[in-house]
Amino acid sequence: MLQEESGAHGGDTYNVSRLRSSSLEIREKGTEFLREQLDAAQKELKLKGEECERLSQIRDQLEQELEELTASLFEEAHKMVREANVKQATAEKQLKEAQGKIDVLQAEVSALKTLVLTSTPSSPNRQLHPQLQSTGSRAASSRPRGHTRNKSATLNIPPLMQEPTSAPTQMSREDKELDSVLFAEFLSWKEAPSLDRSTAFISRIYREDIGPCLSFTRSELSQSVQSAVENNSLTIEPVAMTALPMVKASAIDCGGPNGCRAPVETKCALSGLSRPCRHRIKLGDKESYYYISPSSRARITAVCNFFTYIRYIQQGLVRQDVEQMFWEVMRLRREMSVAKMGFFITDES
Repeated sequence: MLQEESGAHGGDTYNVSRLRSSSLEIREKGTEFLREQLDAAQKELKLKGEECERLSQIRDQLEQELEELTASLFEEAHKMVREANVKQATAEKQLKEAQGKIDVLQAEVSALKTLVLTSTPSSPNRQLHPQLQSTGSRAASSRPRGHTRNKSATLNIPPLMQEPTSAPTQMSREDKELDSVLFAEFLSWKEAPSLDRSTAFISRIYREDIGPCLSFTRSELSQSVQSAVENNSLTIEPVAMTALPMVKASAIDCGGPNGCRAPVETKCALSGLSRPCRHRIKLGDKESYYYISPSSRARITAVCNFFTYIRYIQQGLVRQDVEQMFWEVMRLRREMSVAKMGFFITDES
């Protein structure tokens, strides 16, 4: 019986010791696991701290750059404002100066219009064109006013022979009558003057006057001449006549480049006829010169005079009533028609 009790007691002791060792083992394993978790948490916390420190440095750097950028922007804005104020003051000063110059120029233009605008190809203002005055009139105008000698006494001519007779003389007068169709077309064109061929007025003049007047044997060159006249890029200049012998028309043709010399008589570049070519033309910026006869020159000049007067009207430089403008245009048209028929006035006496 006692043996059984001792055996039971020994078994309980063994169980208790076994439980104690198991609890110790579990405690050690739990402690080790917790220590590992603690180390991991500490490492993670260290990494978080480093990340926070890096982000803090980036924030400080961004704040510093933002402050520098803000200061730079404010400085640039102030600089731009100062420059704008300086430019504005300069512009206002230049504007005042320009307005003053414009006022002066407008006054000069008004004064020039008063003198110039009444000068037309048919009735030029001789005060503005001294070259139109004769030698005697220029000498008389340049002579100082005062006492002059009596020419009748010097020449021994009776005064009655010098004074024009007062008897009335009957002179022929050219009557004019407006054509209603032509005048209506001119009035319509005058409202918006231009060189556009779509208008009835300009189209009629091209068809009836300009086209026939500038229609020469050399058709291609004729078209180039007409284009140069329209663009106001045609140059006509006299040829220096040298003492050259007469040559046959077939020996030389000056309708080519400017290397050709101009004798007294040669072929006209436009008509192809052998005529005295005392003038030559140049088309725009081309280097070639073309020698032309007096008849061809008269036809080109008549068309140039028409375009000149039309441009005066277009630019508002003609101070005449509409009817006077119309008759001046008709006179210029008549010049083109007469020149086309071969009539022209030479410069020779």
